Amino acid sequence: MTQIDRTKPVLVTGANGYVASWLVKRLLDEGITVHAAVRNPTDLSKVSHLKSIAAGSKGKLRFFKTDLLTKGTYKEAMEGCELVYHTASPFTTAIKDPQKELIDPAVNGTENVLETVNQTPSVKRVVVTSSCAAIYTDAIDSVNAPDGRLTEKIWNSTASLEYQPYSYSKTLAEKLAWEMSYSQNRWNLITINPCLVLGPALNPKTATSESINVLKLFGNGDMKMGVPKMGTGVVDVRDVAEAHFRAGFTPHAQGRYITAGHNTDFLEMSKVLLPRYGAKFPLPKRALPKGLLMLIGPLANPLFTRKFIRNNVNIPWNADNSKIINDLGMTFRPLQVTMEDAFQVLIDEKIIKAK
Repeated sequence: MTQIDRTKPVLVTGANGYVASWLVKRLLDEGITVHAAVRNPTDLSKVSHLKSIAAGSKGKLRFFKTDLLTKGTYKEAMEGCELVYHTASPFTTAIKDPQKELIDPAVNGTENVLETVNQTPSVKRVVVTSSCAAIYTDAIDSVNAPDGRLTEKIWNSTASLEYQPYSYSKTLAEKLAWEMSYSQNRWNLITINPCLVLGPALNPKTATSESINVLKLFGNGDMKMGVPKMGTGVVDVRDVAEAHFRAGFTPHAQGRYITAGHNTDFLEMSKVLLPRYGAKFPLPKRALPKGLLMLIGPLANPLFTRKFIRNNVNIPWNADNSKIINDLGMTFRPLQVTMEDAFQVLIDEKIIKAK
């Protein structure tokens, strides 16, 4: 049981990120002082949305200049904090050097933050943003899991530096976090393991989440001929932020938490947008045949290898979210609400335009 004092500051690394921005808002609305660790606090394009949120909240916001790969840069930001949220980690598939662009920031960044935790006597609890990617690589892994569904007991064993390096990076980073937590007894570790996070971005023009790119593909016509029916989980970004908040302040919270609202697929995700947006946007309405994808997929996108298509297209995805519901009392927004709210923000910001 870990009781966190809400009068003490709370550190959020990568505070201007997609999920982290909503978490910062949640903390500020509770009147909590947030130490926001970001790469460049003077870049208003990246932090002005947080300043606006703070101006209308009960809490206080302080920015700290930090770097994931530079040792010691989190020391000042962590002073006096009992609770640390480590959310900073890249989520992208457009990479040239997986080791440098994914593995090193995820693993070395986690080590850097947790080494500072070990040197900061006030810290009692660390909540790390991991991913369902640390549990599975492809949808087929959920089919092959015990009882045909993913649980917190499962670790990803199929990703590698060569295949799905993002999943590999999240697996290595979370395993390191647990190793470091087991080597001491002052602070406890909780990991939030979200599936595909969708929903409205608080900073849509500068948000770089791969999740937002999915919506762009839906809305800009790139998939108007059809969409691969790939099994995936979806969870609302606001629910992921709430899960982080509850994990931090629920005394009995412990271990890993699969944070998934819906077991779904890309065709269903598009179809829930059709009633409201189908007349104005070239949204995909049908599934692309798997055989066709096997032929053209590798040519259209280097990530669409035949192995990837075989393991994900027309394969259901299923995860058990009962632990987070039972332990933290989580409920999840309907898929249609998540998709519509996310899509509307991109329209409002003219990131996607009606045809």
